[in-house]
Amino acid sequence: MKRVSAALFLWVLGVSSVWAQPAAESAAASSESAASAANSANQATQAAAAVASGQDGTRTPDFLEHLVDSLLALFNVRSSGNSWQHYAVAGTLLVVFYLLRHVLTLWIFGFLKKLASRTRTTFDDKLFPALEAPLATFIALLGIFAALKVLKLPLSSDDLFRAAMTVAFSLCFFWGLLRALSALLDHLAEVARARQAGVAAFMPWIKKTLVTLFAVLAVLMTAQSLGADVKAFLAGLGLGGLAFALAAQDTIANIFGSIVVAIDQPFKIGEFVRIGAFSGAVEDIGLRSTRLRAVDKSLIVLPNKMVAAEVVTNLARFTERRVEQVIGLTYDTPAEKMDAIVEEFRQLILAEEEVDPTSVMVFFRDYSASSLDIWLVYVAKDPDFQKSMRLRQRINLAMMRAVQARGLSFAFPTQTVEFGDSAAKVFAPRRETQG
Repeated sequence: MKRVSAALFLWVLGVSSVWAQPAAESAAASSESAASAANSANQATQAAAAVASGQDGTRTPDFLEHLVDSLLALFNVRSSGNSWQHYAVAGTLLVVFYLLRHVLTLWIFGFLKKLASRTRTTFDDKLFPALEAPLATFIALLGIFAALKVLKLPLSSDDLFRAAMTVAFSLCFFWGLLRALSALLDHLAEVARARQAGVAAFMPWIKKTLVTLFAVLAVLMTAQSLGADVKAFLAGLGLGGLAFALAAQDTIANIFGSIVVAIDQPFKIGEFVRIGAFSGAVEDIGLRSTRLRAVDKSLIVLPNKMVAAEVVTNLARFTERRVEQVIGLTYDTPAEKMDAIVEEFRQLILAEEEVDPTSVMVFFRDYSASSLDIWLVYVAKDPDFQKSMRLRQRINLAMMRAVQARGLSFAFPTQTVEFGDSAAKVFAPRRETQG
């Protein structure tokens, strides 16, 4: 039993090292734009490959094959050719790794999920379920490729076997990283929404952008591990990318505009804004455009390059509401009553608790064409639009009652034509003649 346990341990180490070598080759150089990330991955995987191979220059798949031969020797199975014993060992390995997969998913991850539910952060609640499927798939792949290695496939299929193993383990590895990245971004979006941060509105397209870039990098690294000349491919994309950039410059300008909006955060979804000549509530912020819902419920779609270039007035971020009015009284208002009504207006405004008393200004300002104008200004402390309008209505009604109580009248645009003695003399003969 001890010999079997030791053999299984050596076998798992050898199969794990199979993945280390392709990962080392895949991380050699993905592209000049991602040189630092690729070099870091290359150093890590090369170190793992050196440990697995004993630093003696042997290839990792050969080392794995020796481990499989040692395992077969423990069970007194011939190392060449296939027999019912080879199939029995291969089937046993599949069963063992199938059970190991269930142990990992049901017991270990079950324990980790219960442990995560007791922590204060919610990130681990998202991370462990995200990693469960990739790790289970990784164990299943170990079992499958180990069983295939035991069966001693023909030499002609060795290159295909290595390529399939490289692609399978690389995709599984990048799948796990991608799910971990998605869990992290979802957690950051949840935190941003809880704190009502402006970046919360941009988290969906930030996630899409990062996931897309990561997927492209994963494909390039996997292709590099298979021997593809990624550098030549990227060089060719450089010329094609220049032509594409010239053809799609408006789209690129909109993408950069969305980045500017994400950095400045002049508004967020749900706020009422005025962008240039357009006004409406922000309904969606995308990579190419921003959507506004106008007051009449029509949809306004603005390109992000326009949003970044125009003046943005956020009508939902008032700190206070300033009110300025001009009230006109008729010209027959006596000076004493004008002085008294101006003072009464001032006291009516100061009596409101929702008004900032330091902002109140009431003065008899102008002699207009058809009225005596009283200019008044005050600031409502609460920026809420409906509350400020109710305050304004109360003050307007109070001033109307004050004007009526003093027997005064509000002025409205009128014209008075007066005929003096000269005009009477001109029109008098005409009336006599007509008579």
